[in-house]
Amino acid sequence: MDNKLYVGNLPYSTQDGDLQEQFGRFGDVVSAKVMMDRDSGRSKGFGFVEMSSGAEAQSAIKGMNGQSVDGRALVVNLARPREEGAGGFRPRRPSY
Repeated sequence: MDNKLYVGNLPYSTQDGDLQEQFGRFGDVVSAKVMMDRDSGRSKGFGFVEMSSGAEAQSAIKGMNGQSVDGRALVVNLARPREEGAGGFRPRRPSY
């Protein structure tokens, strides 16, 4: 998990290939995915990039965090594991 990066504050025009290209300067990109809204099909403004090694991931963090892309300062750090129950369906509380 020390080679998977969270990339935030992306311009809404960013696509998977853009991430692949930008992060490819720091090593081999295993995967690059911009998260899209299921209903609108529009970017959510963040994504994930998986580098082939932890050293490449650290290099990408140093090189890309705070960099301006289309006037937006990127936030790049190690991705955290998803917390249990985060997002998705939440049952309604019964009304009495």
